[in-house]
Amino acid sequence: MAHTWSFFRAGGVDQVQLRTSADLLALGELDQKLWVALACPVKGLELDERTLALIDSDGDGRVHAAELIDVIQWTADQLVDPEILFDQRASLALSAISDASDEGKLLRDTAKALLKSLDKEGETSLALADVKDAIEKFNAGAWNGDGVVPASSTEDEGEKQAIVDVLSCTKEPATDKNGDPGITAESLGAFFEALAAYVAWLDEGQADEKRPLGDATDAAHEAYAKVASKVDDFFTRCRVAAFDPRALNAVNREESEYLAAAAKDLQITADEVAHFPLAHVESGANLPLGAGLNPAWMDAVLALREKVIVPLLGERDALGHEDWMEVRAKLAAHVAWQAEQKGAEVASLGPARARELAEGGWKEKLEALVAKDEEARPLAEAREKVEKLLHMTRDLVPVVNNFVSFRDFYARKGPAAFQVGTLYIDQRACELCILVNDAAKHATMSPHSKAYVLYCDLRNAKGDTMSVAAAVTNGSVDNLMVGRNGLFYDRKGGSWDATVTRIVDNPISVRQAFWSPYKKLLRLIEDQVARRAQAAEERADASISATAEGAEAATSGARPPAVPRKIDIGVVAALGVAVGGITAALGMLLESFFGLGLWMPLGVLGLILLISGPSMAIAWLKLRQRNLGPLLDANGWAVNTLAKVNVPFGEALTSVAEIPKGSKRDLHDPFAEKKRPWKLYVFLLVVLGLGLGWYLGAIDDYLPWPSARSTEVLGDAAPANVRARAIEAAEAAEAEPAE
Repeated sequence: MAHTWSFFRAGGVDQVQLRTSADLLALGELDQKLWVALACPVKGLELDERTLALIDSDGDGRVHAAELIDVIQWTADQLVDPEILFDQRASLALSAISDASDEGKLLRDTAKALLKSLDKEGETSLALADVKDAIEKFNAGAWNGDGVVPASSTEDEGEKQAIVDVLSCTKEPATDKNGDPGITAESLGAFFEALAAYVAWLDEGQADEKRPLGDATDAAHEAYAKVASKVDDFFTRCRVAAFDPRALNAVNREESEYLAAAAKDLQITADEVAHFPLAHVESGANLPLGAGLNPAWMDAVLALREKVIVPLLGERDALGHEDWMEVRAKLAAHVAWQAEQKGAEVASLGPARARELAEGGWKEKLEALVAKDEEARPLAEAREKVEKLLHMTRDLVPVVNNFVSFRDFYARKGPAAFQVGTLYIDQRACELCILVNDAAKHATMSPHSKAYVLYCDLRNAKGDTMSVAAAVTNGSVDNLMVGRNGLFYDRKGGSWDATVTRIVDNPISVRQAFWSPYKKLLRLIEDQVARRAQAAEERADASISATAEGAEAATSGARPPAVPRKIDIGVVAALGVAVGGITAALGMLLESFFGLGLWMPLGVLGLILLISGPSMAIAWLKLRQRNLGPLLDANGWAVNTLAKVNVPFGEALTSVAEIPKGSKRDLHDPFAEKKRPWKLYVFLLVVLGLGLGWYLGAIDDYLPWPSARSTEVLGDAAPANVRARAIEAAEAAEAEPAE
């Protein structure tokens, strides 16, 4: 029989209610299209990171829907009554662990063993803190079942040194649970494979043809390798000079190069000398083995003479080309053997230590240590399963209610898992603060949320830093700007200094959108006034400078240059036309407005709607689309629905400053600005409007005294009479028959 589900409406979406263990166990049957989220990150949430890591079975750093379903089933199988999950306790009675399966029996026995290891053998329940203490104590031991053996695990000095040698030849050694690097079965296999190859290569090099100087061959090869290419270069230059004498200067380097080198403070190893030939190049020349050598290579050539040439060819002061070829031939087999070196990873140990490790049975000894640690793996895994069961008993229901549904978020009984704290700024508290893991991705996604978002960099007294995205969903935005500072409190009560670094601008409310056009106009006027004031100040400075220059010129007897002034008649005419047009337009507007009569208030309302209506409409549409999903998806969530944040809910997420009820207020402000007679201003404005309306004849029909009408007082000069005559003339012209 299919499970009967209950749903609640929140954020404009039907979300499933999970109230019983039956609901949890049937979660795999619920269509995942009805889940609010299908994945969430392990890090960056206000849920125990260890709990999420235990759910994350594939270790990819994210919890997926399938993993959540699996852990619910596993947890229920280990409990006598899964309903205890809703108690969310951090301890578990031993009797609550089911022994109906072999795994359950193992968990109960392990729980008892943990209590015994903590000297709490008589306790009937196991707390999560006790499990962590016991596991930490177990992991700190020599044999903790992780398959990693550090040098500290053994008391035998020989085994310790062998482990150190293996680790020195391992690029990325594994880390034991106690934090020390250690050997594993895999690293041992790779080490001894390389060691065997290295020793076999050493054995190949013991042949007579590969050791022409016996035990001195290695030292001879080292001296030979340092200078061989340079000797080849010298004899090649000599052969080029023999081929064409014109190349002699070139192969010896240009004189300018020697002059440039001589102009500096030379050192024997300086590059200016080292790249020159070993000696002076001539056709058929021999390489001197003493005087006449390039000083940068003197020591290397003398070592070659002592360790290679004299033992192979006998005493001599110079080396001919044929002699050099003979040396190369005698060392050729050894050079080829060196070039084919195997097991280079362990060469740093040296031949003697390498043979000792390879032939002393150390492979078997170290493998036995790893096997001993592996014997404890079942016990370690059982302890971790007990830890997992305790974590799930405490945290599984909160995880589900922040994953399958966002009940904690919409119920407002407490912050949701993704709410990391509260930002206080500009007399408001923003509770919807989300940790920013990837700033670039967040900046791309957040505009799609249709929310007004403040990105803040945080820093606490310890020097720790992090970034959050705070959604502002109430109040005004007039005083919010990049660079403003605030204070952030995390979920544990810790305080962080906050600085706004970026703003995503979206409407907060329709009320704010109503005033937005007027505020923009005011800012535009302020900018224009500021620019004009700046320009005027610059002109004044220029005038002062010109006056000073003129005074200085007068003092010196020189006449300052006259500045011609020119009045453009066209500009004057254009200004007159513009003023006349503006006046005419204003007159027509006022005439139309006063012509509304009793409908004038509706005209005022229509004008206001004409200005504010588009802004309010856009704000209304965006507020209907305000969505939490993009802010979470940018952090690795997979939000599966439109998690709306409407206006009433948004006002609850951002609280503005209010004086507590019952507080006493002293309204006397000694520094308050003087009150302006605004009533007088309004009265004068109304009188001015009425006077203008009377002049235009717009209110003549409403005057009870005909003699007070503008047409009577002003006579032919009244604008209404002027219009009437113009209309009559036009009608007469239309009525006159064409000739």
